[in-house]
Amino acid sequence: MQHELSKYRNIGIFAHVDAGKTTTTERILKLTGKIHKLGEVHDGAATTDFMEQEQERGITIQSAATTCFWKDHRLNIIDTPGHVDFTIEVYRSLKVLDGGVGVFCGSGGVEPQSETNWRYANDSKVARIIYVNKLDRVGADFYRVVQQVKDVLAAKPLVMVLPIGTESDFVGVVDLLERKAYVWDDTGLPENYEVKDVPANMTDDVEKWRTELVETALEQDDELLEAYLEGTEPTIEQLKTCIRKGTIALDFFPTYCGSSFKNKGVQNVLDAVVEYLPNPTEVPPQPEIDLEGNETGKKAIVDPEGPVRALAFKIMDDRFGALTFIRVYSGTINKGDTLVNTFTGKTERIGRMVEMHADDRTMVDSCRAGDIVAVVGLKAVRTGHTLADVKDPATLEPMVFPDPVISVAVIPRDKQNSEKLSTALGKMVAEDPSFQVEVDQESGETIIKGMGELHLDIKVDILKRTHGVEADVGKPQVAYRETITKAVDDVYTHKKQTGGSGQYAKIDYTVEPLETGSGFVFEDSVTGGRVPKEYIPSVEKGFRTSIEKGPLLGFPLLDFKVTLKDGGFHAVDSSQMAFETAARAAYRQTLPKCGPQLLEPVMKVDVFVPEEYLGDVIGDLNRRRGMIKSQDRGPMAMRIKADVPLGEMFGYIGDLRSATSGRGQFSMEFSHYSPAPNSVVEKVREEIKEREERNK
Repeated sequence: MQHELSKYRNIGIFAHVDAGKTTTTERILKLTGKIHKLGEVHDGAATTDFMEQEQERGITIQSAATTCFWKDHRLNIIDTPGHVDFTIEVYRSLKVLDGGVGVFCGSGGVEPQSETNWRYANDSKVARIIYVNKLDRVGADFYRVVQQVKDVLAAKPLVMVLPIGTESDFVGVVDLLERKAYVWDDTGLPENYEVKDVPANMTDDVEKWRTELVETALEQDDELLEAYLEGTEPTIEQLKTCIRKGTIALDFFPTYCGSSFKNKGVQNVLDAVVEYLPNPTEVPPQPEIDLEGNETGKKAIVDPEGPVRALAFKIMDDRFGALTFIRVYSGTINKGDTLVNTFTGKTERIGRMVEMHADDRTMVDSCRAGDIVAVVGLKAVRTGHTLADVKDPATLEPMVFPDPVISVAVIPRDKQNSEKLSTALGKMVAEDPSFQVEVDQESGETIIKGMGELHLDIKVDILKRTHGVEADVGKPQVAYRETITKAVDDVYTHKKQTGGSGQYAKIDYTVEPLETGSGFVFEDSVTGGRVPKEYIPSVEKGFRTSIEKGPLLGFPLLDFKVTLKDGGFHAVDSSQMAFETAARAAYRQTLPKCGPQLLEPVMKVDVFVPEEYLGDVIGDLNRRRGMIKSQDRGPMAMRIKADVPLGEMFGYIGDLRSATSGRGQFSMEFSHYSPAPNSVVEKVREEIKEREERNK
């Protein structure tokens, strides 16, 4: 069994938007014999981009898992999106990968999104190889991108090939280990290449880079390094063993180059996947957690004979029903087996299992440790849930998803659409944990929440197109929060004497602000039984259930502490209910006195613009209350990093494009909450008033 696992590679391909990630995946599928006609992204016909939205925008929104074979190795490839609003997809794909291919554009270099993805991959400790694509493009420069990988990503590229020719004269690559040139002809067919000697004008460069390669690789093996320093050349096999070891240890990243579009250089990358990226048994096993959430000290060892452990990492709805993608870490799953979902405690029967090839599928009867398959028709499994052996359950570390920062109201046009809307939203929430839905209690409106403007744009698009829902969409709303700025001591007595039993509760307490990120803290410092122990949790509950509505404008309240110091009770009239009611009233009485403050979400914004537009763009960011953090000169453009309140960033993409004749690019992700100025408080107050008027 194990010998087969050594031939598995679970890999992801990730990159910035437009670095050519999907085209690269297409070429890999073509070379591994999976598809015979190449689909092009720019014609909207790529195999892995099968959603209408993807074909139209030319970007990959959903990751698709695909299986193919290369040199008797089985590759499970997970195509991940590059756009920042979908980093959640990248993040969850990385969780289940053993290795990755980071694709960079030969002319664009290391762009903001590739940095975010690289950081996620570092966090998940995923071994990677680097592929510098689009070397046929004007302005492409392999050596400059290698330098950027060092400077911007602080990573160590291990250059494995050198390009032959540049831009339109790019014809192939020199393999440094073998000192051989791979040269493709003009037919554009990937199989039409010849292996030749190194071009005469490149021999010095090849020797220089090869020496660097050998010296870096041999740092993995002291004996070989010693022998080398004494004049013994290592064999190619010994070098490959060292490179594999260093790649899996994340000491360096083997670096390749080519042009996927022109079919040059992709084979070398596939060979590298097989030679240097880890198989499922070579990555640290996932820690197991018991059903209470404590680490058990056990690991899910990759073993087909072990207890079943599988992580659901993606849910997709398609014409066959809901597909749940699972990565099997341990054990073997057969059709008809019953497993337990450790999150819900319910059992799930495994019906049909399929292996995916983009939009196509093959039925399978069983899958085992190391496999990635899709299961059809699981009922209550969500992203991040673990499926485990009923007799021996354990949970794999669940995924953590960020809170949404932006919301819009979706108003269905009529009753029929209203029913369609709730079904569609149910499916969409199952597919994407960073997308949330709630119903506003007062207005009855359906509110959808997400990670950014584009994220919600695409969700609305899917609602209308995929699910056929006719609906109007409100203005985007920012997820404001509130906090307090000063401490207040206060007392509240709740008394109700009517016929029969009354209610009595008295509490004496302090409310004080806390450090950012502390949340809500409750402390009990009552002495001498002045408030009986059984009532104290009710006081905490009363405060805790109130924090959803802040004292200023009704946004959730963050980062404050309530200390219960003293109080009083009545032997007959006191109850848990009375103390909970007292705490809720105390919240309303005291918090407005604590200097409440509105907090707004601030985004980390990364803008790339040609130098001639720099002044205009910085001026515009300043007008949006942006704090400019840094300006760096890149090879193609200036890069501006700034912190800008989310409320000022609506419609930014359009403004940036018109200010830079379509050449500016930007990405943003949530950074932190910070106090909003009075003008914003007033503006938000007006908006709330208008909304209430409308809803009357």
